[in-house]
Amino acid sequence: MSTTPIKIYRSNIDFLEQLKKNNNREWFNERKTEFLAEQANIENFASVLLTELNLHDVIETLSGKKSLYRIYRDTRFSTDKTPYKTHWSGSFKRAGKSRRGGYYFHIEKGNTFVGGGFWGPSPADLKLIRDDVAFDAQPLRNILGDKNFISSFGSLAGEQLKTTPKGFEADHPDIDLLRFKQFLLVKKFDDETVLSDNFVQQMGQAFKDMRPFFDYMSSVLSGDANGE
Repeated sequence: MSTTPIKIYRSNIDFLEQLKKNNNREWFNERKTEFLAEQANIENFASVLLTELNLHDVIETLSGKKSLYRIYRDTRFSTDKTPYKTHWSGSFKRAGKSRRGGYYFHIEKGNTFVGGGFWGPSPADLKLIRDDVAFDAQPLRNILGDKNFISSFGSLAGEQLKTTPKGFEADHPDIDLLRFKQFLLVKKFDDETVLSDNFVQQMGQAFKDMRPFFDYMSSVLSGDANGE
């Protein structure tokens, strides 16, 4: 007995492409049934992705449906008043205070990727990270220099200071890491991969590849400056 694979279908992408060309409420409302059908498949995809995540992590998010972000844009403070997003996206929250970091997925023609990490660390968290790096950056450098990490993510991404962070010397040997204000991991996928039958497993593997970085950061952020 054959079963329909849980995957991203071309129609999921084609709907978004049509929405880009017709980003208005009248067009969307006339195709609301079509939208709901495409969204239902993305929910199923996200549910399988959640199952993949729970094989190696403990996730607070309860379902694929709850992981998805709404298609509707918040235009209140934006000069772009188009009402709808033109991508599918969602995130998964790790369970428990000691598990830090989060998972994000974004599906869009020519711009599909997974991301994870720390988008806006609090001042207290940023200080803990910088103090740990300043004391001994080698554990983090070992993770960033691992062949599997480089193959998946290339390098650490995120916004950086152009100057020296307060409390540190400009000639500190690890100033390149100390300048980071965000700590992000990003892996991109080409359109052919996105439509493949095992894409959900590939996306799940990319999330799994984030774990050494998350485990390091969780250890740093669950303690204090003395490592306790």
